[in-house]
Amino acid sequence: MRPWQRLLSLPMLIGLLALAAVFPLAAQQQASVTWRFDNLAQVGGHPIEVEGRPRLINTGAGPAVEFNGVDDALFIDAHPLAGFTNFTFEAIFRPDGGAEAQRWFHIASADPKTGAVSLPGGTNDPNPRFLFELRVADGNSWYLDAFTHGDGYNQALMFPAKTHAIGAWHAVAQTYDGKVFRSYVDGVLQGEAAMDFKPQGPGKTSIGTRINRVNYFKGAILEARFTPRALAPEALLTVPASLKH
Repeated sequence: MRPWQRLLSLPMLIGLLALAAVFPLAAQQQASVTWRFDNLAQVGGHPIEVEGRPRLINTGAGPAVEFNGVDDALFIDAHPLAGFTNFTFEAIFRPDGGAEAQRWFHIASADPKTGAVSLPGGTNDPNPRFLFELRVADGNSWYLDAFTHGDGYNQALMFPAKTHAIGAWHAVAQTYDGKVFRSYVDGVLQGEAAMDFKPQGPGKTSIGTRINRVNYFKGAILEARFTPRALAPEALLTVPASLKH
């Protein structure tokens, strides 16, 4: 018997094998998933259903998808934040004015009985969901509305005094660390609120409009990222230097 075999009993070997199985799983659960909007066929391995005529545009950071604010939208059969107890939801986008209210990134859990992800109209669905919204303030500026709703929680982070430039690229984020829901624009905290969040179930995503096709977005989206933990401000996505003027 070799020396190392004498040192390892059967229970120890079983324990080591169990740890070897757990650590890769834990690492996988902590990994971020990035969706790059550089084509109109698929994103993150998921097929895209295209409505209207969103178009690919060239940017200094690669292709992005541009929306007309009227009827352009993408639909994806996935909920990239499903099952997360803590989260960071981020996107790099360029708002170009348009209507006052724009619900431009909507992730919704499907009703387990009906499969529906929203009501036919309005904005008061019972479904658990995440949204990035914006409000155009005066034609030249906008402010963020980061929103999530689910079993026992319904929280919007919207601060009209914190406005940002129309026509420029921005990085936005919403995070939850187990106690506090926070929103950021370009790494700067917009606001926060205590929240008793509960994980959401599988569902679907719309980009460029609310999932029931209201409040269309005028502008462009470069990428989104989903992380099963709350990232610190310095770890959040930033706008590439090539997109800054």
